[in-house]
Amino acid sequence: MLIDSHCHLNYKGLVDNQAGVLTRARQAGVTGMLNISTRQSEWEAIVATARREPDVWASIGIHPHEADGHADLGAAALLAAAEDPKVIGIGETGLDYYYDHSDRDTQRALFRVHIGVAREAGLPLIVHTRDAEDDTAEILTEEMGKGAFPALIHCFTASANFASKMLDLGLTISISGIVTFKNAKDLQAIASKIPEDRLLVETDAPFLAPVPHRGQVCEPAFVADTCRFVAGLRGVESAALAEATSRNFARLFTKAGL
Repeated sequence: MLIDSHCHLNYKGLVDNQAGVLTRARQAGVTGMLNISTRQSEWEAIVATARREPDVWASIGIHPHEADGHADLGAAALLAAAEDPKVIGIGETGLDYYYDHSDRDTQRALFRVHIGVAREAGLPLIVHTRDAEDDTAEILTEEMGKGAFPALIHCFTASANFASKMLDLGLTISISGIVTFKNAKDLQAIASKIPEDRLLVETDAPFLAPVPHRGQVCEPAFVADTCRFVAGLRGVESAALAEATSRNFARLFTKAGL
């Protein structure tokens, strides 16, 4: 088994030839893909893809870049959409202070709405964080104190200290193709030490194609390259890490029924 825990199959570059993208992923040994939403207008198409493909699941959420356009989105809309059998996660949500495409207060408020939905629905929260370690850690810590919920940090690029805080809170950490970049030494050191039972791999396709595919549109098939690279960092066989990360996915995303 090998699962791409985070991709955007309905984004430009993949949706144009989605059937071919899925075929190449399966040929590369990818046995499951989680198709992530970032705005409400995408939900219908993303869930439809998951309904059509037995090895694809969907998430429901609002990316922090889109927070201003969804400031009035309440928990009810998320909860209703999450009832679909193929929706297995809430997100991606979180905080992005690097681009600041949305007001920070609005980002924080919508992040907490998603957390409440994840807690109520019992579905994992998929967290995006960039240049917002302190606020992300503070909010997650506060909200865990109100009642536990499953969660992961996707496309991890933060500090070792932040990784330690997230692991202490019980979160899982997902590693993308960024780890293969030659200037990602700090991330490589972190990826080599994450406990095996708390690790996932992803592509974030169509973004962040790993070595040896730099400059190309990223596809879920490339998660095999990231898995192989991380396995090398950890001194284990690629097949063993693929199995371990797939088990972790199944344990976290229980609604997938793996």
